[in-house]
Amino acid sequence: MLNKDNKKQIKSISLQSVALCVIVLIGIYSASYVLGQVMSGGSYRIQSDSVNFGGGFSTSTTFLIQDTGGEVATGDSSSANFKMRAGYQNMRENILSLSTVSDVIMSPSIGGVTGGTSNGSSSFTVITDSPAGYTVSIQASNSPAMRSDLDTIADYTSAGADPDFNFSIPSSASAFAFTVEGVDSDQKFKDDGSACNTGAGNTADKCWVGLSTSPQIIVSRTSANQPSGTLTTLKFQAQSGSAHVQVEGTYVATTTITALSL
Repeated sequence: MLNKDNKKQIKSISLQSVALCVIVLIGIYSASYVLGQVMSGGSYRIQSDSVNFGGGFSTSTTFLIQDTGGEVATGDSSSANFKMRAGYQNMRENILSLSTVSDVIMSPSIGGVTGGTSNGSSSFTVITDSPAGYTVSIQASNSPAMRSDLDTIADYTSAGADPDFNFSIPSSASAFAFTVEGVDSDQKFKDDGSACNTGAGNTADKCWVGLSTSPQIIVSRTSANQPSGTLTTLKFQAQSGSAHVQVEGTYVATTTITALSL
């Protein structure tokens, strides 16, 4: 899709979409159904404990066993109102749900000679019963992420290690960036009103960073959030400076969104 201004005959670039692929990974661990910890510290949390004797790991060339002694009434039991998996080392599977993330249609098209700014957004909801919470990461398929058949738009480069509070590029450049909004946004997207990765605010349209072919954590939570879940909004912005000439064409970025229970 090529766009032209019929009066001025200025060719433009169409930022058609950011294609988002969704992956859900469920972590499995030994834990209590109670949303709390019997012991915790700065670097650990023990979900449940038990008094036992003996046991542990045993192996041979033909088997591997993980056992313990001194317990009664272990195993699975259920009724119309509950389901219980009792016993030390009785593993449980977490529930993790990630809603479908729709592709993003950027708007408006950007003048290839005059420059401009294009924006788009998409939202998703994550639900988990994991007492340790979950994370969501984003990963670009290409570097730079936003590209056409003939040209690319550079991934945004922040001034420092943290996201930039304001989207800012030279007039002679173009760049593509994203930010995250929602109560579970990772700390680097939180702000104090003037800087990112500090404070607890989540100011709209602030804290911009470029995509990468390596996964970047964008959402993190340390507790369960079922049944309602948590909504997060991804926002994208592309900009071409007034002194920059961007080759006309339809530009597309493809990214993967991955949710992981902890």
